[in-house]
Amino acid sequence: MKHFNREKAIAAGYSNDVLPTKEVDRNWGIGNFFTVWMGSVHNIPNYIAIGGLFALGMSVGQVFVAIMVASVIIALMLVLNGHAGSKYGIAFAMLLRLSYGPKGAMIPGVLRGVISAIMWFGFQTFAGSQALSILIGKLWPQYLTLGGDWSLLGLSLPALLSFLIFWLFNVALIFGGMGFLGKFTNILSPLVYMVFGGMAIWAINLAGGIGPILAYTGTGIEGNKFMIFFAALTAIVAAWAAPIVNVSDFTKLAKSTKTQAIGQTVGVVVTYLLFAIASIAIIVGSEIAFGTPIWNVLDVVARFDGAFAVAISVLTLCLTTLSVNVTGNIVPAGYQLASLFPKSITFKSGAIIAAIIGILTMPWKLMESATSVFTFLNIVGGILAPVTGIMLAQYFILSKRNIDLDALYDAKKGRYHYTKGFNVNAIVTTVIAGVVCLIGNFVPFLKPLYDMSWFVGIITAFVLYTVLEFRHLKGKLLEVAPELHKENS
Repeated sequence: MKHFNREKAIAAGYSNDVLPTKEVDRNWGIGNFFTVWMGSVHNIPNYIAIGGLFALGMSVGQVFVAIMVASVIIALMLVLNGHAGSKYGIAFAMLLRLSYGPKGAMIPGVLRGVISAIMWFGFQTFAGSQALSILIGKLWPQYLTLGGDWSLLGLSLPALLSFLIFWLFNVALIFGGMGFLGKFTNILSPLVYMVFGGMAIWAINLAGGIGPILAYTGTGIEGNKFMIFFAALTAIVAAWAAPIVNVSDFTKLAKSTKTQAIGQTVGVVVTYLLFAIASIAIIVGSEIAFGTPIWNVLDVVARFDGAFAVAISVLTLCLTTLSVNVTGNIVPAGYQLASLFPKSITFKSGAIIAAIIGILTMPWKLMESATSVFTFLNIVGGILAPVTGIMLAQYFILSKRNIDLDALYDAKKGRYHYTKGFNVNAIVTTVIAGVVCLIGNFVPFLKPLYDMSWFVGIITAFVLYTVLEFRHLKGKLLEVAPELHKENS
């Protein structure tokens, strides 16, 4: 690999946060990658999504297969799109330049690292604060009645206090840095297995054993079973559209590519195996026992008898939410803002700015309508899938896993500068593939494309971008050929 001129990049105004990670700082092993995504699997929105699969009429076996197939796809995408990060130590914000150009990279970068991340950060922070309110309320019942009828912008005093406290926990984790985050996820690992394993056992006993749960058949799938299965896969995988795009923010810390590949693959698949068992047992078990499925895991916790069981369960939910919020939202937001304003904003200051904006978005208002939340997430997912397709095509097909780092950090010239800093082919592909993904939401005839939006987006972008780039390369060769012929003559 060609030597990178770090001093030249620093002189150009790049901070250490967006420079390639030094070998001495690449210390994340298999264990770190095994645990880093646990919070992204075990969270409230994911449990609700699995409940939605049963609402479609899918059986226990069909839901289990959908979850496990999705886990393999997710792991594969994380490993592939994380390859450049682990090989070259570069962050997502800089990796985007490889395909979009230094200025063009701002378009997908802002979408993922600023808009999507900040909105999702606020949403997860409020969700975690609700769990925190339950925990404090169990330990101090009077807490839930503080302030009486007083409210601020729709939040009661206890809800506001819980939101601010949980927000501060997120900020504290930012100041702890990526090294502390790795240790935090390692501590969280045994708690996740203990709590969610316990929930599964509780639900199985409640249902009268594993037999009734396995015998559950659902109402039966109406319509094209093949399409519904792919819609189920899309629902699970699309929730990872954002982490898949910016996974290099984590793999840049890997000891080696093999380390991140093994850690992420085993970690995601094993964690999803526990999630599949726990979510199916909880949802089906509660429907058998109570006559109605409990899709919100907090409602499950509320039915526990012992105070200790409630406390440890809610604490774990708070920690998993905290983990996914930092890894999936605040980290990319911090790096993206640092990339946009390298001379004035560092990763930590960018993350703090993003966290403050996250409050100003008033996420509790967004959560008043579930439809608006998931419509927003579907749209963002439909746009980010094409970004992943473009990144994979550029790195594996066009660049053949070789990156000139000096050219990547040169914003004024070089092979990755394209046309005035923009790669038109990447931008055109993003728009076209994004439209193909989402048009089915507005045109009923094309709804199957929307139902499989993530798969449609990544495949369309991968193929279209590759074709456009090869045509562009062929055109350049045809322009150069006559001149070479004259010189040889």
